[in-house]
Amino acid sequence: MSYAAIGVAIGRNKSVVWREVNRNSSSDGVYYAAVAHAKAHQTRRRPKVLKLIENESLCRLIAVWMDDGWSPKLISQMLAKYCPDDETMQVSHETIYQALYVQTRGNLRADLAEKLSLKRKQRVSHGADRRKNSPYKDAFKISERPAEVADRAVPGHWEGDLIVGCDGTAIGTLVERTTRFVILLHLDGDHTADTVATAMIREMKDLPDHLRRSITWDRGTELAEYAKIQTALDTTLYFCDPHSPWQRGSNENTNRLLRFWFEKGSDLSTHTAEDLRRTAAKLNRRPRPTLDLDTPGQRLNQLLLAA
Repeated sequence: MSYAAIGVAIGRNKSVVWREVNRNSSSDGVYYAAVAHAKAHQTRRRPKVLKLIENESLCRLIAVWMDDGWSPKLISQMLAKYCPDDETMQVSHETIYQALYVQTRGNLRADLAEKLSLKRKQRVSHGADRRKNSPYKDAFKISERPAEVADRAVPGHWEGDLIVGCDGTAIGTLVERTTRFVILLHLDGDHTADTVATAMIREMKDLPDHLRRSITWDRGTELAEYAKIQTALDTTLYFCDPHSPWQRGSNENTNRLLRFWFEKGSDLSTHTAEDLRRTAAKLNRRPRPTLDLDTPGQRLNQLLLAA
């Protein structure tokens, strides 16, 4: 009988029947009614023992991923991907949040709640109009970018910005729009236009031509040497409209993730070039829901192999 016919016979919607069969089918694709009944009876028992109290291995795995900056939602998705046939190793993101914030709701490390404290970058209001003396009067505007950049259909288009810490310290960030691959720029001593240009040329010069088609940046003075960058990398730089960070959405989201390692207000000069490479590698190995849980590294590697 079809699911619809069974639903009519028992007085339930066909979707209820479909969910019941899919929820309780074994690995061979067969629905066993007796097993399903016993499972339903066990599930209905109260009070229920929380997974994050009795399952120490699951708690340890969640802790490892949270130490790398993964969100509870991403952890829940990856558990479902890695352990599709083991419900004891699956948990919802809401259960993780409850275990972190509500006493007696789980057995996760107490300090893991601090891993969720990603401090968003605050916009600082500038009273003066800086556009009069802007070095970008003759630069390409974001409205002049080709359509292929907006729809992410063609790889090789990057977005960039600075993460700023205390005492004028900063780290440069570059994100490829199609793969979300991240490059971090180690800025030795300052973030003047010459320092940023040198770091960007150093980190991007070995990329294939088809993976450095364009770069989109904010209108900060740190990129005043954009003509030098364009010539050295044989690329085109586009600049956002003033006070419009959403026009670099991929870079803004990535900077928010990077605040897990580079806290706002901290001294960013303490991070060496090797530290930045390790952090970028961690982020490039992190599964992304926007990439169907592939990693940026996997997607970029596919492009390099194809080339």
